[in-house]
Amino acid sequence: MSGAVRAAAGAVTTTTVCTLPVFLTGGLTVQISAELGFDPAGLGVVVALFFAVSALASLPSGWLVERFGSVPTSRAAVIGAALVMTAMAVLARSYAALVVILLCGAWCNVLGQLASNLTLARYVPASRLGLSFGVKQAAIPLATLLSGAAVPAVALTVGWRWAYAIGAGLALAALLLTPRESIRRERTRGDGELAKAALSVIGVAAGLAAAASSALGIFLVASAVDRGVDAGLAGLTLTLGSVVGLVLRLLHGWAADRRSGGHIAVVAGSLVLGAGGLALLAVPGTTALVLGTVLGFGLGWAWPGLLQFAVVRLNPSAPAAATSIVQVGVYGGGFIGPIGFGFLATHLSFPTAWLIGAGTMLVAAALMAVGRRMLVAHGVAREAALTG
Repeated sequence: MSGAVRAAAGAVTTTTVCTLPVFLTGGLTVQISAELGFDPAGLGVVVALFFAVSALASLPSGWLVERFGSVPTSRAAVIGAALVMTAMAVLARSYAALVVILLCGAWCNVLGQLASNLTLARYVPASRLGLSFGVKQAAIPLATLLSGAAVPAVALTVGWRWAYAIGAGLALAALLLTPRESIRRERTRGDGELAKAALSVIGVAAGLAAAASSALGIFLVASAVDRGVDAGLAGLTLTLGSVVGLVLRLLHGWAADRRSGGHIAVVAGSLVLGAGGLALLAVPGTTALVLGTVLGFGLGWAWPGLLQFAVVRLNPSAPAAATSIVQVGVYGGGFIGPIGFGFLATHLSFPTAWLIGAGTMLVAAALMAVGRRMLVAHGVAREAALTG
């Protein structure tokens, strides 16, 4: 296996197993809640806290990855995920224990994501880097798929605890694909050259975009049924959106390798079209539902891999530290978005919530464009300082 292929495979497997604890918890909620005694609101609290801890862990994790490299941090994240899933299988005997254990998994998730970013940045050739980030981000839908499959295959046969035990085994097996040794060019020069102000603006933009788009997977079916759409059709529409989002993540990466630049501008443009998709979800009728879902998932929620790729390309001296700044916003949006959308839908209406989400995504697109200009200006100033 070549170094580039191994790096891509390792990044995908690391990302998959490190996100598996939270997605398994979501997929197995019916079985877990029946034993531990919590309701859907309890699950919402767990997920919200998971993203909150992820946001807090992002910057420290970025420093750790830059300081120690992708080899030990990838392995630490994978081993941590295995320990978390083992603890879920053995020690999760109450709702409080479940919350504590899963929040420990948030650190593993963040560390694994950032270590994978550094792995790709250092081991994959520039000509294939965009596609590799697209494939890496496709690992998140893969974790969702595995979690869904675990319900009939494991939870309903031998019990939900065995699903976590099997997940722990998969995580340990993933150690075989993590990077084996550091290479000289993996050493970074620290984050002193980072355009932190520009990255912070982009992080805020990513947070607003994530807040708006995270509602798609959570509230799409409930919103459609509330508007009179058959529950089965609403579920199929959600499946369609997930497939479209997965394919577009890969296409974004493939196309990025064929462009010389302008990747953040493409993200901003995608958010504008994605906002149109969210606005369509406020319109009655099946046609608007399908078109809005395709645009929402395909453009409004398929940009994370492309954004991470762009940030890595623009900050080659410290890719993990740079992406950690942006990921603070993404995780923060994952925390605020579902809570805010649920509040708006409950006290106003689903159509109003979708329209506010569309407006939020437009603001995110504008801030993304501002952040891009700041990055360009920083690059020009740095080049002038080097040549002067």
